[in-house]
Amino acid sequence: MRYIRYAFLGALGAALISVALANRDLVTLTLLPQALSDLAGLNHSIEMPLFLVILGAIVVGLLVGFVWEWMREHRMRSDKTKAERELHQTKREVRRLKGREAEKKDEVLALLDEAS
Repeated sequence: MRYIRYAFLGALGAALISVALANRDLVTLTLLPQALSDLAGLNHSIEMPLFLVILGAIVVGLLVGFVWEWMREHRMRSDKTKAERELHQTKREVRRLKGREAEKKDEVLALLDEAS
């Protein structure tokens, strides 16, 4: 299984390197379209290789997906925590009730119950 993982990571690395080599041309990224940038006075732009734009978009997409999934599963995590808390309280109550039951019994019978 380890070798399959290494082979997959090697193939993924080779694919990313080939994408980077094929897309080395510079592209201009602008913050807003020309009409809006003239209106708002924000005329920010940057030139960078296309492969950085592609890989950056993949990374941003993965991060957004991870955060979205973490927020979606919040309800499940809180339900699990609540169920664990209730289980802990129930176990504590059972121990307390068994202790009361043992107090009501004869000492010899209580010792025999503990031994079995």
